[in-house]
Amino acid sequence: MLSSPLHLDPSSQLQQLHGPQTSLKKMSLSSTPKSTSSNNTNSSVIFDDEVSELDIQRANAVSADNLALAARLNMPYIPDQIFIGGRKSLLAVAQSQIIKGLIKKTFTNMACPILALTTLGDHVQNKPLYSFGGKALWTKELEILLLQDLGEYHKLDLVVHSLKDMPTNLPEEFELGCIVEREDPSDAVVMSKNSPYTCLEELPAGSVVGTSSVRRSAQLKRNLPHLVFESVRGNLQTRIRKLDDPETPFACIILATAGLVRVGLEHRITQRLDSKLMYHAVGQGALGIEIRKGDAIMQSILSTIENKNATVCCYAERALMRTLEGGCSVPIGVWTTFDETTGILNLKGMVVSVDGQKCIEDEITVHIGDDYKADADLAGQNLADQMKEKGAKEILDEIDFNKINEKDE
Repeated sequence: MLSSPLHLDPSSQLQQLHGPQTSLKKMSLSSTPKSTSSNNTNSSVIFDDEVSELDIQRANAVSADNLALAARLNMPYIPDQIFIGGRKSLLAVAQSQIIKGLIKKTFTNMACPILALTTLGDHVQNKPLYSFGGKALWTKELEILLLQDLGEYHKLDLVVHSLKDMPTNLPEEFELGCIVEREDPSDAVVMSKNSPYTCLEELPAGSVVGTSSVRRSAQLKRNLPHLVFESVRGNLQTRIRKLDDPETPFACIILATAGLVRVGLEHRITQRLDSKLMYHAVGQGALGIEIRKGDAIMQSILSTIENKNATVCCYAERALMRTLEGGCSVPIGVWTTFDETTGILNLKGMVVSVDGQKCIEDEITVHIGDDYKADADLAGQNLADQMKEKGAKEILDEIDFNKINEKDE
């Protein structure tokens, strides 16, 4: 998915999307709230550990250690606090907390408040994402707060994204700061309560599978054409609640394994789909950290939590999607492995027509050198070029999302 530069008035944009701002005080080290919330569903929430005067004294006592750490990381100084932004869903907050925990392993005395914001993408729950603007609706508003503070909303230092939701081309003001260790990137089948079935292959003809992902439905139409696919929207809890409703039309729903694991719902996973049935989404299972371009302090901090394996795999996947000019909502699937010992990357890609009738699949195996981000990026580009020669771009160009929307409306 391509994202355009942010040439807008951030204050008016946020006001337009969210209405009057809630009262969230800009925080200092000596006055950081445990949490701030509002009954307004558009409001923001801030989570952080309380910082007492004793904590400040302890922080001052380890200033020498901070100086040594700053020197090791080639940082001019270590900030007392950084502000983390993310969406307000249970999963998004859990992901922000993961990043906070990783940062505090090295920067133990740094306060890391979390701003959780309800975005426009969270409000529209009755249509698939591709029908009303795509997943950039989950990134734009948080990007505004990376540029500047707005009223009582504090300026952010980083934004935590599910990497699969991040546009492959970011606005010129921002950059992908790092990718942390990846959770299982596979897709998972969640059967309805008391279902006698243990996998998709067992479902009888005509069974309804819930998914709003064109990538998932296209691949499953190809592999399991006897099943029926219907859209299901909402956060994880909402989708599972719809599945467990006694009147549900769904035999099962398809969700990302990583999301279920992160919110403690791993026990609801009936089947993890391997590459024989389903290639996962680009960046699925990974967390991407977005920062202001050229922010040297944040680059140094994030260098301590970057995971090389995830970075290589995801850079290759994102380059494949970007070169194919595909967005987050199109049927592009990948399956990627990287052996850090040998330096061998294997990237498999697939493009499937919406009806599952046409499919272009290819793979590339390359050695990744010291400049691992550039090497991975080139691997993705090369695989995309191979797939274009076989007709992948024509399949993507034929997708008529307006026609798809008629069914969902």
